[in-house]
Amino acid sequence: MASLNKVILIGHLTADPELKQTPSGVSVTSFSIGVTRRYTKAGEQAQSDFINIVAWRTTAEFITKYFRKGNAICICGSLQSRSWTANDGSKRYVTEVVADEATFVEKKSENAGYGARGDDFQAPAFSSDAGIAPKFEEVAGDEDLPF
Repeated sequence: MASLNKVILIGHLTADPELKQTPSGVSVTSFSIGVTRRYTKAGEQAQSDFINIVAWRTTAEFITKYFRKGNAICICGSLQSRSWTANDGSKRYVTEVVADEATFVEKKSENAGYGARGDDFQAPAFSSDAGIAPKFEEVAGDEDLPF
């Protein structure tokens, strides 16, 4: 049987993300984002859901470097549930999104929070060496298309 576990969210960070390290040195950050619900009842204020997110390794490092409280962020990942026994012996449960990707939603000028730690913000960009880039052939008309 096939299965699919994919979550895509756009929201605003509720607090500054903090980079931590596991005992084996793996980078991790946990934070939450507020996501406004699409529909509101007439005369009522919009409602938001607060979603817990965890990011690992380079994704965690990227988020803690470029995002601050209030910044808009797009998270793509999967939903995960886990449980543990707390120090007081009680059973705890959490459902969270494990982030595979994090991306910007706003331009720097729309959100002055980027680089708030004094870093000069430079959005990561993809570039390829001209020798590695694929060569495309221009097709003159639809009749030459293979489909």
